[in-house]
Amino acid sequence: MSTNQEVASNRYCLDPYSYKRRRTHEVMVGNVGVGGNNPIRVQSMTTTRTKDVESTVNQIVSLARVGCEIVRVTTPTPADAKAIKDIKKELQSKNIHIPIVADVHFSPHAAMEAALWADKVRINPGNFADTKLFHIKEYTDEEYAKHLEKIAEKLYPLVMRCKERGISMRIGTNHGSLSDRIMSRYGDTPLGMVESALEFVRMCEEWGYKDIILSMKASNPKVMIAAYRLLAASMLEYGMTYPFHLGVTEAGNGEDGRIKSAIGIGTLLEDGIGDTVRVSLTEDPENEIPFAYELVKRYAYGIVPDSDEATSIEPLPDLRSPFDYSPRPTRKIFLGEHVLGANNPPLVLYKQSSPLSINGVVSINRPVGRDSLRADALSLEVASEKDRDVFQTSASGLQFASNKPALIATLRFPVDVEDFEAAAYMCSIERGQEDSLFTVAQLAIEHNRPLVLELIADIVQDQARVLEGKHDYSVVDELISYALKVEQFGVNDLILALRIPDRSYRIRAYRLLDSRLRELGKDWNLLLTVTEDDLIDASIGLGSLLCDGIGSMVSIEGNKPYEEKISLVFNILQASGARISKAEFIACPSCGRTLFDLQTTTEKIKSKTGHLKGVKIAVMGCIVNGLGELADADFGYMGSGEGKVNLFVGKTCVEKNVPEEIAADKLVDLIKAHGRWIDPPDNNSPMHDS
Repeated sequence: MSTNQEVASNRYCLDPYSYKRRRTHEVMVGNVGVGGNNPIRVQSMTTTRTKDVESTVNQIVSLARVGCEIVRVTTPTPADAKAIKDIKKELQSKNIHIPIVADVHFSPHAAMEAALWADKVRINPGNFADTKLFHIKEYTDEEYAKHLEKIAEKLYPLVMRCKERGISMRIGTNHGSLSDRIMSRYGDTPLGMVESALEFVRMCEEWGYKDIILSMKASNPKVMIAAYRLLAASMLEYGMTYPFHLGVTEAGNGEDGRIKSAIGIGTLLEDGIGDTVRVSLTEDPENEIPFAYELVKRYAYGIVPDSDEATSIEPLPDLRSPFDYSPRPTRKIFLGEHVLGANNPPLVLYKQSSPLSINGVVSINRPVGRDSLRADALSLEVASEKDRDVFQTSASGLQFASNKPALIATLRFPVDVEDFEAAAYMCSIERGQEDSLFTVAQLAIEHNRPLVLELIADIVQDQARVLEGKHDYSVVDELISYALKVEQFGVNDLILALRIPDRSYRIRAYRLLDSRLRELGKDWNLLLTVTEDDLIDASIGLGSLLCDGIGSMVSIEGNKPYEEKISLVFNILQASGARISKAEFIACPSCGRTLFDLQTTTEKIKSKTGHLKGVKIAVMGCIVNGLGELADADFGYMGSGEGKVNLFVGKTCVEKNVPEEIAADKLVDLIKAHGRWIDPPDNNSPMHDS
């Protein structure tokens, strides 16, 4: 494969409409099997200096106590690699037999030493025997081949040592550390990430070595998802069955880091891709394990088929472009003061569930958090004449300085067409019940407003039927049939929604809905309605679709207060790259290479710059992925020595060896000097009152 388009028929998983784990062969990491019929394994990485045996052992013991199954340690030098011998000895004395993985960058000598003691060696094809200096050079085929020969000379001894000891290897590509050679031919792309790994895989196979696990990590979930899908497609094409290690690298901390990880890892797990995961948080490594288990437990029921044949009873169309962000063209719709569709960022809808006549006046749209976040639209249920009066009073009473929400009327009783006006009308119907459809459609036509058509399908897919490949997606065709009817009736501005409680079924139904609309050439917009407000389920349920370019408006239901739901939905939009509402941070999770306290530093920088909407800031502990990730950021903060920091604009270092205690303030000065600074909002300003 040389371009994304050469991947046959978009096929990267067994079936995009059912859950089947990708077929892989088992690779042993010490006493832990990865791939095959094994459960999805959970792992983490120490943050200590590996040569500090006591500290490293203590941290591994803590990780083992919270259920970590595999632990990685950094081995920047042969001395660090040799320390693994003593670390394992100490662990065995404590009756802890957790496998140890040596993480190697830049140094084949360290890798060779690590292969004597570790249970697995991780190498990065971007820097194992290659360079990343941002040098632009055109390689002839002959030059490229000679370069690969030199890499093979350095890789061969390591592979032979791993074979002799019977240990495994992870070939771990990082988006931030693709070599200049790969960049020259494939660019800074997911395809370049895949080819970087496959070059090493082909060498290993030539030497009869297949105890390999592969990873395609990036700080951007979209890039990470595309890279793993391309890799899975390559595996199918070449008949390879290597297990995958999943992770969003440099995800950050807190809710942001967890949402990014849930979107990237969860989207792939939904398609049966992934055999072991690491949630990379800029926190103590013990914090990664409970969240990782919460994530993977949703996929514990998956079976591994005996072959790579798709198992759907009937082939269903998949017209997505799963290897790049390629949204379906959608109609531009004015929703009050807001614009929906036509590649505009998704709008946020909040549904008021309680009867309006009890409240008397609607006043829930209070701005929350950063930059006065609030829902762009409110869906209010109108089930009586009294509700109608409250709705109209609210419509005239909601006066804000900016971002006035569009009021959408969800009608539950017959209303007079002439007396009732809203920014849009929603018809929410049960399956097979279209009694109110044309009444609401008539309102939309009379007032020239959009119609939101929601089909309620309170179906939970039967697990046994799903595993047999039997799926009922008639809900999709039913919704489209209703939409075609109201279109013929005269409604042009349509927004379609499926209200399905089962997360996995809902994701696949929306995929099929988008694909059907592509087939029909319809530019109707889609409202993604997530019925749960759990962070993981909501992140996967929305993020997996948003990363595929599906969805013009989003809504989270559930029991959390308005403020928490709005914060969650905006953070999911931010993490999926669909709508930016604050600064974006790329923060590595720390390891023994880190040259300063990443947790404290990251929090300090976020507190100073988090309000800078659209500014991308990288906080990197060292150079391993630093240069590559900094190149993707507007500004960068990277450790250069003990207590010293280099500051970057893009990939250009502009200040070197800044003392750590003043580096954060210097970063702010740098942002100001480049015209990207704005003062933080005053939370006591009148604009924050509804």
